[in-house]
Amino acid sequence: MIDTKKENKDFSFSEQNLSLAEYELSKYPKGREGSAIISILWIAQKQNKGWLSPEIIDYVANFLDLSQIRVMEIATFYTMFNLSPVGAYHFQMCGTTPCMLSGSDELKNVLYKEIGEQNSVSKDNLSWVEVECLGACCNAPIIQINDDYYEDLNAVDLKNIIDELRKGKEIKSGSYKDRLTSAPLNKNVKFFTQDEIERISKNRKKPGLEA
Repeated sequence: MIDTKKENKDFSFSEQNLSLAEYELSKYPKGREGSAIISILWIAQKQNKGWLSPEIIDYVANFLDLSQIRVMEIATFYTMFNLSPVGAYHFQMCGTTPCMLSGSDELKNVLYKEIGEQNSVSKDNLSWVEVECLGACCNAPIIQINDDYYEDLNAVDLKNIIDELRKGKEIKSGSYKDRLTSAPLNKNVKFFTQDEIERISKNRKKPGLEA
């Protein structure tokens, strides 16, 4: 078990991250610097290999002149913040309805088999957790690995991704069905131009209005 107190008791922002944090503070009026809390927590988490210890929560509270409980409220509300150590590659699997209907349960089974229980770090430094909507429902099912999205996945795709990571290889982000961003998979679908969209909008009959 990691001794979090020993590991983080002397935490402070690096010179580069302090500059980033001060820039975030500059976006808000004097006396309202606490509004930067999400950005400040994110910078701290990135510096600390992907998670926030109790000591770092205290550091951020002092940095923003906020109470410790106020910082904890934010850190525990958003699943983007981790309150225990994560692996070098941290998988966030969306389990909300669109992803579930598209096969996320199969992905979950792969993660259990290959990595283990949620919120634990495997011997080869991988971890995973199920989260709420990741906001890319068109390309479900989706997993976020560190900062990138991996979309249109099936169980075989995910197993291959994990194998590649274990070999130290780079993995391809984005759609695994060769989809262009969130475009339809059917390449015969017709796309309207902006002029066509405006013409349709202008000429359509609006319900409830007199002719």
